[in-house]
Amino acid sequence: MTVSDPKESGLQGVEAQYRQALDQGRFLIQHCNGCDRAVFYPRMICPHCGADKLDWATPDGRGTVYSTTVVRRKPEAGGDYNVALIDLQEGVRLMSRVEGVAPGDVHIGMAVRAQVAQQDGHGLVIFVPNKEAA
Repeated sequence: MTVSDPKESGLQGVEAQYRQALDQGRFLIQHCNGCDRAVFYPRMICPHCGADKLDWATPDGRGTVYSTTVVRRKPEAGGDYNVALIDLQEGVRLMSRVEGVAPGDVHIGMAVRAQVAQQDGHGLVIFVPNKEAA
């Protein structure tokens, strides 16, 4: 089932705005006008300085793998996949996965770039190796 209206999913406020942008294929983070820092996960108030003036911004998308692990699954359950913490150039860290390489080949320090993928009618942020940075 595709949820076109974030309110139907129970999401409200900035989380609904973030989800709606992802579902439209756009990855956004917030930028604080008070302290000039990036903010992720979406919030109403800056966790750095307490300001309530946060704007949406499209991140550069380039990042570095901070940490990674492989989740082992039987092939009939979809096979192994990785879970990674990614540090974006803007200074925020998020959890995602790196696609386009074997799960065990993802490594700390690996240069990656964000993409928005569609899964079950919803957008999600994934990463792929950034060959330009290699």
